[in-house]
Amino acid sequence: MFYHIKELQYEANPSRPNPVFAKQLQEILGGQYGEISVMMQYLFQGFNARADKKYKDLCLDIGTEEIGHVELLATLIAKLLDGAPISLQEEMYKSNPVLGAVMGGMNPQHVIVSGLGAMPVDSVGNRWTASYIGASGNLLADFRANLMAESQGRLQAVRLYELSDDPGVKDTLSFLIARDTAHQNQWAAAIEELEEREGDIVVPTTFPRKLEKQAVSYDLYNLSRGEASAEGRWASGPSMDGKSTFKYVSEPGPFGSKPKLSKAPYFVHDTMPKPSLK
Repeated sequence: MFYHIKELQYEANPSRPNPVFAKQLQEILGGQYGEISVMMQYLFQGFNARADKKYKDLCLDIGTEEIGHVELLATLIAKLLDGAPISLQEEMYKSNPVLGAVMGGMNPQHVIVSGLGAMPVDSVGNRWTASYIGASGNLLADFRANLMAESQGRLQAVRLYELSDDPGVKDTLSFLIARDTAHQNQWAAAIEELEEREGDIVVPTTFPRKLEKQAVSYDLYNLSRGEASAEGRWASGPSMDGKSTFKYVSEPGPFGSKPKLSKAPYFVHDTMPKPSLK
């Protein structure tokens, strides 16, 4: 059960309307790595958690916080749209706000569809989709996805911070950036704890290694021109799981035979001649 507290988690007070920047902010609201995505990802991971109550609570704690971030960004976007588009367009477009919005770089759907409100879309108008989220039921896999999502989200928020010249917008983004810092650290701590608990870093940790082709488990195949990849930590020395040694294979060869497929039947109209009726 959720309760809505009527105050925002942080202030959302831009200094002036800016419908163009409102369009850009849609990316960290409804984009692939936006607040809607991480909100849904963490909540579904928490809803589906079958054991490990502290990890379930971690997912639901952060996921619930992200609900507040969605409201915060939606409020910021709506305030950036206040007074738009007529007051911010050239005189010749004042009689046609939709045309003025298009010419001014604003998202016209902020006028036509949402009535000067935020939408569950990215910065170019792509609708948010549940295909952005991952909730596999494997905690280690999911928490790594969470760390990646927070890394991408913070990167985009920082880029928007540097694009803005509005002190109010920058103040709100500064708060969200700080919370992304916290979440990256929290997911990294959970990943480290799980790796230590499982004694392995390879997902899933429960699959018996003897059932995989262990002779190729730590090879790096040189499949690009040149040998630069041989210089990396991943090409030699102890493997990251501590169970073997990396091996660099300069000229990898195929491990299987040539593929042999039966001829296609006539009804798929490949190259097989029509069977005789005799």
